[in-house]
Amino acid sequence: MTGTEPSTSVVEAAWQKVLSSDRIDHELAEAAYAEPRLRQLFPWSGMWELHFSRCTEHPPTWDIPYIAPLKGGGFLVAGPSRAEVVGPAPTVEAAVAMVVERLPPRCGPAFLGNRHELAASEESR
Repeated sequence: MTGTEPSTSVVEAAWQKVLSSDRIDHELAEAAYAEPRLRQLFPWSGMWELHFSRCTEHPPTWDIPYIAPLKGGGFLVAGPSRAEVVGPAPTVEAAVAMVVERLPPRCGPAFLGNRHELAASEESR
């Protein structure tokens, strides 16, 4: 597959995997999925965190904040790098809003391919 093909079904399949996972907060996954700007991105989870990528294959982009649960309740929005902390969020809605506020420019539907192919595509435009 290449970046010229629609990524909708690949992204939707990834969302269904996240939504049915027992390794992510279900309320968080549902709130993120309900947000159209996040729903068009490729979701993935690791270490109970919810991440978003502008491409559908590995390696993912690492330019969008992610959401992690906090011990005792609430969420932490961090990133895009592990060294950056956006801040705590008391609710899933607040966490999702914090991510949406920090989406990169031209953050549209996920690119079908990896971050290197996405970068090459963006450079050629």
